[in-house]
Amino acid sequence: MDLKQLRAVVTVTEVGSVTRAAELLHLVQPAVTRQIRTLEQELGVDLFVRTAQGMRPTEAGTVIADRARRALNELDRARAEVQPPPGEVAGVVTVGLLESTSDLLAERLVTAVARDHPGVELRLTIAYSGHLQQWLDDRELDLALLYDLESAPSLHARPLLRERLWAVAPAAAGLRPDRPVPFARAAGHPLVLPASGHVLRRLIDATAARTATAMDVVAQTNSMRVQKQLVRAGHGWTVLPGVGITDDLTRGELSAAPLSEPGVWRSIALGTARYGRTPPAVRTVARELTHQVRTAVARGEWPSARLADAGRTTETA
Repeated sequence: MDLKQLRAVVTVTEVGSVTRAAELLHLVQPAVTRQIRTLEQELGVDLFVRTAQGMRPTEAGTVIADRARRALNELDRARAEVQPPPGEVAGVVTVGLLESTSDLLAERLVTAVARDHPGVELRLTIAYSGHLQQWLDDRELDLALLYDLESAPSLHARPLLRERLWAVAPAAAGLRPDRPVPFARAAGHPLVLPASGHVLRRLIDATAARTATAMDVVAQTNSMRVQKQLVRAGHGWTVLPGVGITDDLTRGELSAAPLSEPGVWRSIALGTARYGRTPPAVRTVARELTHQVRTAVARGEWPSARLADAGRTTETA
């Protein structure tokens, strides 16, 4: 098993075609086919099913491709670390951002790192907190924003901020940021909520249970974009962090207000692996991401947010 074979398996898995993989790898098609067949013979299993539509990985092929992708990423990182330009921090850093924060932070983080640390290659992944935490545990991410992290022995979590959740409604509802909405009033409308098991959903369900408030959940989704789309279409109200709806409010596509009686808050932390060596490039990006978060809060660009070191907010505010 060699690196050329691993790259061939990963590339064919991603593009579904030997011809396209050969183009990306700058090889002739028979060479890619030969690398895959040689590895299949070595392992004694088929890695792909050849169909008229292209190459589909078998279960064994998916396992090999996933492991190979991690190995190749680690080699890329090692190469960048041991061959940095003189005086520069260099390396590959994989960063996980919460979906609700990506519009605010992604471009700013990339711009700052490219400007100040051109030897660092960023790889951004946008997902929900539960997925990001799992990928951190699996060492597929170097650092990630996570929220309401209760217990994760394998991770180090640095609290960054706490933010209030908002009731979000169609524009015609006329909700206003300066007029908080009681939780019971929001729950009195049909609700479009995150799917069960999502951390944000657990916060909402816990608040409903604590206040003995019934909820009429008409739709569940694992996409914040779909939540907002269904609200715009008039299917109900939803609950989201203010940072995820600022552009929608500016465009007048939705209306929203902080929840009250009680207020519902989520905490955001910067998660990194607790064990193992932390490369300089990862430490550098962690500092920059923390700076971008603190700057956004200080400028008032992160609605209803308070920095973790600015005093604890009461849950009933």
